[in-house]
Amino acid sequence: MKAVVVLLCLAVAACSSTGERQSLGPDLAHAAGWNWETLDGGSFRLASAVAPMKPSAKLVVYLEGDGFAYVRPSQPSQNPTPTDPVALRLALAAPTRDANLAWLGRPCQYIDSSRCDSAYWTGWRYAPEVLDSMNMSIDQIKSRSHANQIVLVGYSGGGAIAVLLAARRGDVKGVVTVAANLDLGYWTRRDGLAPLAGSLDPADIAPSLGAVPQVHFTGGRDKTVGTDVVRSFMARLPSGTPARLIEISDYTHACCWARDWPRLAAEME
Repeated sequence: MKAVVVLLCLAVAACSSTGERQSLGPDLAHAAGWNWETLDGGSFRLASAVAPMKPSAKLVVYLEGDGFAYVRPSQPSQNPTPTDPVALRLALAAPTRDANLAWLGRPCQYIDSSRCDSAYWTGWRYAPEVLDSMNMSIDQIKSRSHANQIVLVGYSGGGAIAVLLAARRGDVKGVVTVAANLDLGYWTRRDGLAPLAGSLDPADIAPSLGAVPQVHFTGGRDKTVGTDVVRSFMARLPSGTPARLIEISDYTHACCWARDWPRLAAEME
């Protein structure tokens, strides 16, 4: 039963149509004055939103979560666009200060997914080709911003992507995760879930991240991932890694990160 609950929570069961879900992201971005664009990421086209650019050497890129992955535990959704794009809401709520801000969706979110294989929002959600596409898209945004350093901020599964990308790039000066499943092996065993056989596991590359500053936020009431998953990942970081765990006791997997992000984002400094 717990496995069923976890999968349904990660799926964020849709109470709205695909069209309504697909319009929410662009509507939020446009209302904030951000540019919404679909980028060519090679294997995948990725939705993006970018704040008006300003002179800055720093680019903060927010990475969306896994979205609406399953209709029910054994039935993948037809389109993974999230019901509520929490990472986009975080990006829009972030203090602007001295950095350029951008958001990047995941494969097949916010586009016609009829040509997408549902494996890319289920078992292969963190596959090498997914990382390649997200890397390529980040490079495009970075080039336009003229930044030379990047901070990656990932919500839920986007946090796993952030960690995996940090191990591949030489320009990442910080990683921030929010309610992220950072040790897939531990998480799937704990909850009796099927292993994500086509995905890379952030915990496996933790030993290579000893020089990357990290902040990992968790919710004390998060029944979907939980602080113990992040602790398991952090236990595999090299001794002396500049990494902090911040657990907020009354937060769940979804609540209340976006509401309080202007205050929480100060911990990224």
